[in-house]
Amino acid sequence: MKDFGGRSDEELILLIQQDDNLAFEALYDRYWKKLYYQAARKTNSLEDAQEIVQNIFASLWLRRHQLQIESNLASYLAVAVKYKVFKYLAEQYKKEAFSHEADWVDFDNSTEDWLQFEELRIRLDQLVSELPEKCQLIFKLSREEGLTYKQIAENLHISVKTVETQLSRALKKIRAGIQRFLITL
Repeated sequence: MKDFGGRSDEELILLIQQDDNLAFEALYDRYWKKLYYQAARKTNSLEDAQEIVQNIFASLWLRRHQLQIESNLASYLAVAVKYKVFKYLAEQYKKEAFSHEADWVDFDNSTEDWLQFEELRIRLDQLVSELPEKCQLIFKLSREEGLTYKQIAENLHISVKTVETQLSRALKKIRAGIQRFLITL
């Protein structure tokens, strides 16, 4: 068996794109447990967390020839888990909301609130995607990964001041976009 322990994520991705199963296994072994714990904490279900992570890796393998990862792989996978968990929680919410058909009369405006939340989440995603690439990456590392300014600066080989400036710009643009959106609701 080849030794992939010393290979970088980028090297493994290139090998995976060339249909190297062993490189995929090495990548899987490198990240599976961390992603599994992340999903399990959010879902409170070991089985569902396992399914979420398995689906992410299955998707990664199926899309290996078209795979374009702009940030580092760890961030990419963490965001993938975040969105899969969010989708899972939304499905759970829907199941719970509609499992009690007799309770329809008691529904207040929770469905409307949920739809407004979804619209807001979609608008937030759009606003983040409209940010310049570096600004977007710094925002995601700070807000989605929970990294400190210093950790972001070290990961991206930039100064802490640059991180502060970029994050300040991102938040200013996002706040303005959200305010305009909320006024139209």
